[in-house]
Formats: sequence, structure tokens, C-alpha cells
Amino acid sequence: MRLTTKGRFAVTAMLDLAMRDGRGPITLAGISERQKISLSYLEQLFGKLRRNALVESVRGPGGGYCLARGTGEISVAQIIRAVDEPVDATQCGGLGNCLGDQACMTHELWTGLNKHIYEYLEAFSLADLVATQNTEAEKVSVMKDTRATSAAAA
Repeated sequence: MRLTTKGRFAVTAMLDLAMRDGRGPITLAGISERQKISLSYLEQLFGKLRRNALVESVRGPGGGYCLARGTGEISVAQIIRAVDEPVDATQCGGLGNCLGDQACMTHELWTGLNKHIYEYLEAFSLADLVATQNTEAEKVSVMKDTRATSAAAA
């Protein structure tokens, strides 16, 4: 079980979009440049995100993408599901046919893990991730100010 680049990139791109929420449509080219994600890959991901009503596209000059809902209404789990990213620890895809027509001895263990993973990802919204990014930016700013003050005093 592993979250692949599809899910990671989708969450990263949506966070980039969320951090610019309210500034009008954001281009995929801009997200691609800032996050170092291939533009063609972003186009594929955003097609799925749009079909799942997480983003809206705006055509024409000044066009791009906007969030379809508020940042607090979009969870990380919704983003991952939207791009068809399976986060599944079972060998059977959760079907319970690990050993032909029956579940393996550890099927319930892995099914429980899947449930906890999705509950964890469901607990985080884009608003939470934006707040975390803002907190990190504030820490960096404080560290720079402290260094500048120390250098000036020396």
C-alpha cells in the first residue's frame, strides 16, 4: 500500500489553488511552475477534479481553475478519491476474495487500516492545510527577522 504521485500531486495542486482562493482563476501553468508538476499531468488530474465537482474551470483570457467549494468543505480524502487513487492495504481491493472465494486470515486487519487511513485523510480539509502553510511561513519570517536583528546588533 502506497500513496502514489497521482494522489500526492493532486493534493499539492489543490493546496496551491486553495492558497490563492479568491484571487480569480489560477492557471495550471502557474501551478506547474510553482510546484514542479508536469502541465500535462495536471491537466489529467484537473479533468478528474472537475468531474468530481472539486474545481471549476473558467475559459478564455484570464481563465484557469477555481475551487468549486470553500476550502473547509474539501477534504484530502475527497481529493484522493477524485483522482481514483486507491489507498488500499488489502490484496483483494477490499472484496474479501483474497484466497479465491474467501478472505485471507488478515483481511479484517488490512480493512481496518484502510478505514483509519481514510478517516485520517477525511479529517484534514484544504483550510487546515492552508493554515499549516501560513503558520510555517510565519515561522520562517520570524526566523529571518531574528537573524537580521542579531546581525544588526553585532
